[in-house]
Amino acid sequence: MSVLHAIILGIIQGITEFLPVSSFGHLAVVENAMGIERSTAVLFEALLHVGTLAAVFVAFWSDIRRIGEELAGMIMDLVGNLNIYLHNKRTGDNLHYAKIVYGTYRKFAAAMVVSFLPTAILGYTSRRLVTKAAISPLLPGACILITGIFLLVTDLGNIGGNKTPKEVTYDSAMWIGICQGIAVFPGISRAGMTICAGLLCGYSRKFAVKYSYIVSIPAIIGSLFMELSQFTSPKMTVGLGFTYLLGMIVAGVVGYFAVHLFFRILQRTKLRYFAFYCFLAGALALIGNFA
Repeated sequence: MSVLHAIILGIIQGITEFLPVSSFGHLAVVENAMGIERSTAVLFEALLHVGTLAAVFVAFWSDIRRIGEELAGMIMDLVGNLNIYLHNKRTGDNLHYAKIVYGTYRKFAAAMVVSFLPTAILGYTSRRLVTKAAISPLLPGACILITGIFLLVTDLGNIGGNKTPKEVTYDSAMWIGICQGIAVFPGISRAGMTICAGLLCGYSRKFAVKYSYIVSIPAIIGSLFMELSQFTSPKMTVGLGFTYLLGMIVAGVVGYFAVHLFFRILQRTKLRYFAFYCFLAGALALIGNFA
């Protein structure tokens, strides 16, 4: 992979990550067109996602900080409740347990944990299949078309609601996590699947988009840890490593300018327009492989 390839792919990642059009699908199509070998490309794609993840942290830092604080508080309360249980069992006392989930941000944090579990399971069990799918000349384009269908059906159904973080249920969080797990395949948009799933669960458009962006954090960090071993691959050189890091930086810089813009756009724009784009992009990707 050349430096120019890394810059181009970083720009594509920075733009498409925050739109429901599948950044992975676009990367796979472009990488296949460039003839990029996939021996360590999965690591590169994970690093590109880390770059745009940094943009998410900057854009939603106040929410992420509060979620992190409340998650730490929940863990401390769980440890405290365990100590109370052991004390009650040992002494026969009846000390009361602390309430674990309360308030908006603790509910948000608990829902994110529930969403992450099915995402992690699906992502881990299907990682080899995903690698094979990415090199397919047909699958990324076909999956982009599937994303378009999902977006169009959701839009035409006028699906959505006005639920806020306090009203999130754990079953809806689980379904969003499952949709995010399915989106590990190239062409199935993670943002598109999670936003549509949030709307199907009755979330408001603004909250569905914000939840989609923030719930990607543990999934991206988890995927990076799974691919870190590729840094020791015989095909990984120092120059290639720096090229990958350059692509990550480019994705982060482009994503920094894109995330605020697309967050506002997704709150107001009908999903059908993104569906039409997916139909066009998917069709061009398929035609390009036959041409």
